[in-house]
Amino acid sequence: MSQKAQKNTAPVNEFDETLAASKNFFDKHKKAIVYGGGGLLAAIIIVLLTHQFYIVPRNTKANEALYKAEALFASGEYEKALNGNETAQGFLAVADNFGCTKAANLAKMYAGICYANLGQYNEAVAMLEDFSGCGDAMISPAAIGALGNCYAALGQKEKAATTLEEAASAADNNTLSPTFLIQAGQIYEDLGQKEKALACYEKVKESYKQSFQTNEVDKYIERLK
Repeated sequence: MSQKAQKNTAPVNEFDETLAASKNFFDKHKKAIVYGGGGLLAAIIIVLLTHQFYIVPRNTKANEALYKAEALFASGEYEKALNGNETAQGFLAVADNFGCTKAANLAKMYAGICYANLGQYNEAVAMLEDFSGCGDAMISPAAIGALGNCYAALGQKEKAATTLEEAASAADNNTLSPTFLIQAGQIYEDLGQKEKALACYEKVKESYKQSFQTNEVDKYIERLK
């Protein structure tokens, strides 16, 4: 294989390895992840922290600034991660100061998650809607899922359910998709839309048989039949 070919395939192989590592980490901690909004945000944070080194190499000023804010985020200091402190710019400053960089785009997503954890859902929605995605199978769907949870917290249930279905489709993996589909199904149940809820639950059984939710979803299916 030529050097050029090796360069082209290496990032794909690295991403595959990272995705596998993330799935293992998620599965290990699945008992701590519930189907409510707080648990979903915990799952999203796991995804973000697992994948941050792949999406943004720390080799520019923008990425270094993002990394410092990520350290605060990782320790659960969401207010400081958002607004910064004496040693680090916050995500809001990174998003504002570094223009159309990948780091600035990711900072918007992180800021949205911070706002959500602080209970400021309108601000969270604004940041997450402004995030343009990374073209990957984990972080971008996780951000869409977070957006769906924020809509739900604001009482926009129909929009929340369709957004969570979108997140499940974007992920299309056993790690995230079942969680998003179950959340969407529960919201549809709350709306009295039982057929849509059942379709979400059955998709978990049919399309994500290797997920840990595949057996747990039976109770949701049974109560609707």
